[in-house]
Amino acid sequence: MASPRTITVVALSVALGLFFVFMGTIKLTPRLSKDAYNEMKRAYKTYVRALPLLKKMGINSILLRKSIGTLEVACGIVMTLVPGRPKDVANFFLLLLVLVVLFFHQLVGDPLKRYAHALVFGILLTCRLLIARKPEDRSSEKKPSPPGKVGNAGKGEEQPSLYEKAPQGKMKLS
Repeated sequence: MASPRTITVVALSVALGLFFVFMGTIKLTPRLSKDAYNEMKRAYKTYVRALPLLKKMGINSILLRKSIGTLEVACGIVMTLVPGRPKDVANFFLLLLVLVVLFFHQLVGDPLKRYAHALVFGILLTCRLLIARKPEDRSSEKKPSPPGKVGNAGKGEEQPSLYEKAPQGKMKLS
């Protein structure tokens, strides 16, 4: 049976992956929602106007929107379907994208309700990454060393606790 940690990571990966595939698709095509697509076009025009450095670099609103949308779709697919380490890489890139989007929202002075979803999904991406990268807890699998073997500290083995060092049975007091 899978551990609760594994179930959590898989559930977060699939949910976040599907969300970013959906959001990236909205940025790329009006097929899902024409209103949302038009809103994205308008928003990215304001982002490029607010950051003249992008225009100097030759990045217009269409290129920015399509680049971010494509990266979201690609990373979302990886998060949903590809096992192993590539999920963590996709998670990291999506987290960077969320930070960029939050920066853009702050730059143009959007109210919180316009970027609250980005905050929530940024927190979820952070949680997923932290849970996935945390090493397995193997303390329950360690066997305590026998009480007579105290001198193994220099050999990379863990020293027994004080409880294990304590003599077992009756003590002779004189």
